[in-house]
Order: sequence, then C-alpha cells, then structure tokens
Amino acid sequence: MALKCGIVGLPNVGKSTLFNCLSNAKAQSANFPFCTIEPNIGVITVPDDRLTELERLVKPQRVVPTTVEIVDIAGLVKGASKGEGLGNKFLANIRETDAIIHVLRCFEDDNITHVDGSVDPVRDKEVIDIELQLKDLETVEARLPKVEKTAVTSKDPDSKKLYEVLLKFKEALLAGKSARTVELTDAEEKVARGLFLLTSKPVMYVCNVDEASILTGNKHVEALRKAVADENAEVLMIAARTEAEIAELESYEERQMFLEDLGLKESGVAKLIKSAYRLLDLQTYFTAGEKEVRAWTFPKGALAPQAAGVIHTDFEKGFIRAEVIKYDDFLKYGSEQACKEAGKMSVEGKEYVVCDGDIMHFRFNV
Repeated sequence: MALKCGIVGLPNVGKSTLFNCLSNAKAQSANFPFCTIEPNIGVITVPDDRLTELERLVKPQRVVPTTVEIVDIAGLVKGASKGEGLGNKFLANIRETDAIIHVLRCFEDDNITHVDGSVDPVRDKEVIDIELQLKDLETVEARLPKVEKTAVTSKDPDSKKLYEVLLKFKEALLAGKSARTVELTDAEEKVARGLFLLTSKPVMYVCNVDEASILTGNKHVEALRKAVADENAEVLMIAARTEAEIAELESYEERQMFLEDLGLKESGVAKLIKSAYRLLDLQTYFTAGEKEVRAWTFPKGALAPQAAGVIHTDFEKGFIRAEVIKYDDFLKYGSEQACKEAGKMSVEGKEYVVCDGDIMHFRFNV
C-alpha cells in the first residue's frame, strides 16, 4: 500500500529545500534509493534497521524496503480557498494525500524574505489552516441540505449519523477549528471518512530551524508547540539547510561523521520519514527467505488475513493460517529453522492481530 504525504507551506519557508533533500538518493543512507515519478513527486524508502539485520542473517538475493510517496504541493497563498494563486490545484493535490507535512519557518535570516515581513510560525500555520478550513466549510455546507432531507425522509441510520457528523464539523469549522479536533465515535468516524475533508487529515508540523537550534529548539518552536497542544499533532525540528549539506556528502560514513559532529544520531530526513509512517498509524511485517527479505506495510491493528492481502488479494481470500516468528526471537536464534527447533514459531489463525516486526509466512488456498 503506497502512502502519500503532501508537503505544504508558505513561500520561502524551506519547503523545496526539504523536498530536494528527500529527493536526493544520498540524503538517506547507503541503501535508500529514491526515484522521481514527476518533478514534484518522490518515492522514498522508509529507514528500518531491522531490514539490515535480517539481510545479515538470511543473506537473501535482494532486499525490498517499504516506501512512502512525498508530494511537493506548491502554490498556497492567502485566498487559495477562493482559487487565488494556484489555489484550486493546491487543494486538489492535498485532497489526494493521506497526511500533511506542514513546513514552518522557525529561523531568522535577513537575506531570505518572508511573505508577511516577519518570522511567526503560529501566524503562518493559521494562514494555511484558514484556507483549508474555508474549503472544508464549503464542502460541509454543500452536503448538509441533501443529507438533512435524506435523514428526515428515510429510515437509513447512516444518513442520520452523517447529518449529525456534518453539524459537528460545521460548528468546529465556524469556530476556526480543524475537523481533526472534533471527537467522534467509531461509527461516526466511519461515515466521516467519505467526506474527505482536508482538515481531518493527520498533520505533522516540521519546524525549519537554524543549525544552532537543531538540538534545543528556539522561541519560535516553543510558540508553535503551545499553539498546537490540543491538536494531537507531532512537532519535528529539522534544519533544512544542514540537511542539504548532508545530502552533498558522497559516502554514508561521511554523512554519519557530519551528524555525530552536530550531536545527532540520524538525519532529520530519516526522522521525518519514520514520523510520517507513525502519523498514518502504519506498521511493518517482514517476509524472509533466500530469494528476498521484504518489508510490508499494514494498518496498525490489522488481522492476519488483512495483512496477507497486502501481498496479494488471493492471500486474503484463501487464507488458511500464518506462521509467525517474533523479530527478537529471529535475531536471537539466527534462522527460521533454529526458531522452529526452539519452539519460537507460532501458528496463528484468522483472528491473530499482526504485530510490528513480525516475520510471517502465509498458507493459503484459492
């Protein structure tokens, strides 16, 4: 399942610099390839140390990591919801993404002009929020009359539920709050998904800071953290200019040395990709054999047949059972055979909830 994260931000916040770091094969590590589908879309592999360990133990012919698609969404200015700038295209592009990476300028630099004349990430966040909220309000108000009519005349419980959800969203949006802040029951969540509201998408705020603030942050980052405290959103710090310098270095070793000098364990880009993965509530299981060791993405909480369907729909349809080895056990015993002999391979049925890091082998019959 390919995930799509959209990078948004006002002009001159470091959005394109960050996208270019992501879109540079060297910005990752020795084995994280990148390919460009269109000038503004990149497919990036998710960094996972467990794959490296499995490769060392299994020695397969090839290793296939899991990927995230990153889209550089250009063209947001005030008035985008009314079609200003590249407004309509921007809003169409953002609708297609699973999550939003919102880049905010949190550094001072007189050489780089800010569209509003001063650095204020909270104000910048609100500019984009307002545009998305206005578009969502338009969507909600357009749906309400039709849904209200159906809710009154038909006995369909879903229509009544949808009507209630639309009213909740309308109230929040009119109060200047995003749809994601509205608390819904599981049943309401289900009907709300079909609305595809822009502000209901999970969001991660990326503070573009200067090199001096990369470890401790600064007043701009603190102000933003305070402003988004009730949003249940992650705030990440990245120095895009430093990331660009890391991307210029030729070897993996050089890049690691550069990071150590800054007091960092991993690059901001790697952190961002992992966070995007968590943001979407996704986990990874592995298949490991002599031909290939591969990472597969599945939604957190998925049952074994659902996880098997990620490989092929036939696996889900004809699911019989799954043979499961926990990653730590595989690491400890060193091979599938050794795990079997130690009694560390379990046979699971249709009700098994797949865990992050499981090494799986599916039995199916179609």
